[in-house]
Amino acid sequence: MTENHEKKIISRRRAFAILGLGALSMAVPSAVLTVSSAEAQQPSTTQTPKTSVTTTHTPETGTQHRHERREGRGEHRHERREARGEHRHDRREARGEHRHERSTIGQKSTGQQSGQKPTGQQ
Repeated sequence: MTENHEKKIISRRRAFAILGLGALSMAVPSAVLTVSSAEAQQPSTTQTPKTSVTTTHTPETGTQHRHERREGRGEHRHERREARGEHRHDRREARGEHRHERSTIGQKSTGQQSGQKPTGQQ
């Protein structure tokens, strides 16, 4: 009886697959067999009085939650834009006032008033 023993070369991919399955088979039973010592909670028999103040309601579906987030982002974006516009307006007013102060200081030091030509020039 002739037995034919051939050696097969295992690829790196195949070796990692075998090792992964081995590690997975060791990890799964420990996770499945883990028993929690917690007990189920019983509903309380005392009822809390309902108040007329409504609390914020969390949306029931992901679509509603996404819609609310979008609305919030839009409102926040709008507030930021308005604030930028107000700050821009304030900066422009301050620049104008500063320019006006500089121009009046320059006129006072030379003794000129607005609308008059400097003396000696025609």
